[in-house]
Amino acid sequence: MASQLQKSKIAFIGGGNMAAAIIGGLTAKGIDKQNVFVSEPWDVNRNKMAETGVRTTASNAEASRDADLVILAVKPQVAQGVCRELARAWAGRPAAPLVVSIAAGITLDSLRQWLAPENGGAPPHIVRVMPNTPALVGEGASGLYAGGDVADAEKELAAALLSSVSKATEWVDREELLDVVTGLSGTSCSGPAYFFAMVEHLIASATALGLSKEQATRLAKQTCLGAGKMLTESSEEPSQLRINVTSPKGTTEAALKSFEASGLKEAVDKAVKAATNRAEELGKTLGSS
Repeated sequence: MASQLQKSKIAFIGGGNMAAAIIGGLTAKGIDKQNVFVSEPWDVNRNKMAETGVRTTASNAEASRDADLVILAVKPQVAQGVCRELARAWAGRPAAPLVVSIAAGITLDSLRQWLAPENGGAPPHIVRVMPNTPALVGEGASGLYAGGDVADAEKELAAALLSSVSKATEWVDREELLDVVTGLSGTSCSGPAYFFAMVEHLIASATALGLSKEQATRLAKQTCLGAGKMLTESSEEPSQLRINVTSPKGTTEAALKSFEASGLKEAVDKAVKAATNRAEELGKTLGSS
């Protein structure tokens, strides 16, 4: 399906960080920059995109006019207006493009309603995707969900798009599970932010105990990177990796017992549920009109 992606005309509606990350991944894999069109209203972002060699415009209609694949990369709060604009722009097309939405919380039902042609025709086929910001360094994690009308070839096309920046690309079989993906790995940065916060606190604790901030930062960053690499490259479960490095009555066991006493498990459960619930609320609130 990579060959189909190579031949496709791809339009990004929105030129923010996530769009930039995906475009960077696509062009690194040899996608012709002249087949990538970005619409972005903000001059600064549009000029940055233009500097990469892709085609740019301030018009959503112009960017998507001849596209085979349209990535809806706008904030959820403006998704409805953008979708209705696209529906009007595509009114004369014999077939609508495949739409990949990375707008957090916006459900398929809302997207179908907003993108439906005004003459009552069928809406375009849509795939919802929850990527995260490590896509900026080619280490993203993405969850995907497609409606029943999306063909296998279209799913493969969407997966090929995300694999350009994601090391983990997971399909879910129920749309509500995308909210859980948001709470776990994050549409924009939920999941990564958990780890950033952990490293932030590790640095602060070590600094309070006497290390310089520079030393603590370098050591904490590399520890996070090394642990992540062990997780992704090992065939063992995270729980087993934890056991492997925990000596009885040693320093690691003392720290883990402190975590347990402080309610780490409950704190993580609450954090993931809070982000999941907020994603669900966004979908209900922004998709209600």
